[in-house]
Amino acid sequence: MSSPELALTVRLNTSAADARRGVVRVHPEVLTALGLREWDAIALIGGRRTAAVAGLAPAGTPTGTILLDDVTLSNVGLREDATVLVGPVVVHGARTVAVTGSALATHTIDDVTLRQALLGKVLTVGDAVSLLPRDLGPGTSTAPTTRTLSRTFGIAWTTELLTVTAVDPAAPVSVQPNTAVSWGTTPAGRAVAGPRPAAAPSARPAIPAPPPPPVEDLVGVQTQAGRLTEWLKLALDEPELLRTLGASPHLGVLITGPAGVGKATLARAVLAGRRVVELDGPSVGATAADDRLRRVTTAVADLAPGGVLLVTDIDALLPADPEPVSALILDQLRRAVDTVGVALVATTAHPTEVDSRVRSPEICDRELALPLPDGATRRALLDVLLRRVPTDTLSLDAVAARAPGFVVADLAALCREAALRAAARASRDDTEPRLTQDDLLGALEVIRPLSRSGTEELAIGSVTLDDVGDMVDTKQSLTEAVLWPLHHPDSFARLGVEPPRGVLLYGPPGCGKTFLVRALASSGQLSVHAVKGAELMDKWVGASEKAVRELFQRARNSAPALVFLDEIDALAPRRGQSSDSGVTDRVVAALLTELDGVEPLRDVVVLGATNRPDLIDPALLRPGRLERLVFVPPPDAEARAAILRTAGKSVPLANDVDLGALAADLDGYSAADCSALLREAALAAMRRSVDAAAVTADDVAAARKAVRPSLEAAQVEHLRAYAEGR
Repeated sequence: MSSPELALTVRLNTSAADARRGVVRVHPEVLTALGLREWDAIALIGGRRTAAVAGLAPAGTPTGTILLDDVTLSNVGLREDATVLVGPVVVHGARTVAVTGSALATHTIDDVTLRQALLGKVLTVGDAVSLLPRDLGPGTSTAPTTRTLSRTFGIAWTTELLTVTAVDPAAPVSVQPNTAVSWGTTPAGRAVAGPRPAAAPSARPAIPAPPPPPVEDLVGVQTQAGRLTEWLKLALDEPELLRTLGASPHLGVLITGPAGVGKATLARAVLAGRRVVELDGPSVGATAADDRLRRVTTAVADLAPGGVLLVTDIDALLPADPEPVSALILDQLRRAVDTVGVALVATTAHPTEVDSRVRSPEICDRELALPLPDGATRRALLDVLLRRVPTDTLSLDAVAARAPGFVVADLAALCREAALRAAARASRDDTEPRLTQDDLLGALEVIRPLSRSGTEELAIGSVTLDDVGDMVDTKQSLTEAVLWPLHHPDSFARLGVEPPRGVLLYGPPGCGKTFLVRALASSGQLSVHAVKGAELMDKWVGASEKAVRELFQRARNSAPALVFLDEIDALAPRRGQSSDSGVTDRVVAALLTELDGVEPLRDVVVLGATNRPDLIDPALLRPGRLERLVFVPPPDAEARAAILRTAGKSVPLANDVDLGALAADLDGYSAADCSALLREAALAAMRRSVDAAAVTADDVAAARKAVRPSLEAAQVEHLRAYAEGR
């Protein structure tokens, strides 16, 4: 008796929870008709035959519809609204699976992490499969896997697509905890068509590594590349010159820089042509202590008679909190550096989290720091990344200006996301694939740079200072203090003055301080790191000060940046007046250190906001810190009219609503109150009739009774007096 098959209409699954995870959604009646349960495998027959995991469709989905994500649509060879045959399928647990991916993925993701990402997915040779884990269904908790992928591969892991090249036994198969998953084809060099002996789990296919980029393509780090080349030449090729001058020819270099900036790429490019033994810090560091020491010892032994030991992300191998085995590993590295003709190159994105003994003169006696790309460097990097891509006329300067804090890995992910958009359009319209400016700008809305991962940021949108009504003096002060230093640094240098370090915005609540910050960030194309004052406070000793340091470090890594400290009076009150064991005093000291400490703030401006400036510690307000105090006054009648016009753009107002007269009658109303008044008027119109087409003057009058002014005259006068006294 043949297996039942049903014909279903294909619909695109737009659920973010299912995106690219190898899960299709069908009606419960379909599963019953096929004799399947949820999370069983289901066969899909269209332009090609494949299989996936079946889940229940959302309530309201028609019986004859199946929901497929874009990757599964491609695997089955269909488009939306086509018909696909579905049926039961026998799936075996895979003994071996081989996949191919980008060079970055191949050299970054180890076999263990790769298996965890594919765990529970149903694979067929030729399928495209993402690294997004199947975190749906029983036994599929994948938080550790996603953290590992984010740490080792960066944001690009979410858009990476792999191709299944071989499976054993014959497809379809399911990836199990004991499946040997590897990169490339199987060790025999061919796709497996039927059962064969299982490969050893530790076997890794011998595939040629892609050549490193030429040194001339290392945009923005040519100086560092030249310095590393010179050091290697003297230590390995001309050691007698150093000995003649009484110096030891040993060489250990620690390359530091933000995650994704290209530290390992720089090392591989400079080391091209030399014998290199590479250790991946996260892969080795995740093993047991004995295995860790054995792998390091083997790598050092493999260097004979000479070569370079490259250790990527050494902080994962030798963390700042050392283990007993760390001393033995350091001894092996010390022995390698002392060997004639051997050098050590290590990379880390977290130099403060590396065992301090790594920087001893016997191991890494030199350090190279790679900077974050500036606007011109980002533009040049985009040129390199897109030089072989068919494109329309692009304005890469505009893209680079809107990508503050992006490193080369982020820009590569940006180009990949833009390519996905262009490919989808070409497939849909049956046109030649070509990358456009809109593809890149659209990708900017999706790709989040590594420097901002794990942090909350202020949504700046498209509003600029030009869209802010009135507040002429306030806008001019902010432009001078924040935008001029970033846009015209040559003018400050020519006049021999340092730009302001920080600005304090103060004024009554609801008068638009946060709105001004959004507009300022959008005008200057800045990355914004926003925190409320109390968010940095922690009960553990030292945790609050550490949070302040990490906040400013993230800002430095995403410069040009704006650090916005809302409600700063809660974060930095006057010292000596609190009863919290000195926590706030230490936080104020940490802020002062960051603002004018040893490490200068470059292309980072600090902006504080408060409605109680008199509560802030005076040391924070002196020149060189938050030296510019900008008063945000309550709106006058003209400003209220502008606010009402802006807030009422999308509100259909009847002809009897006079915004000018209304604004003149709203004395004591803040900007937030004015916006709330129009919202309440719209609700009053809906109460009058849910089919109301416009908001009338009677609706506004009813809203006036519900929305009262929030500005207190005494508080406003106190702040005005403070402003005049300053």
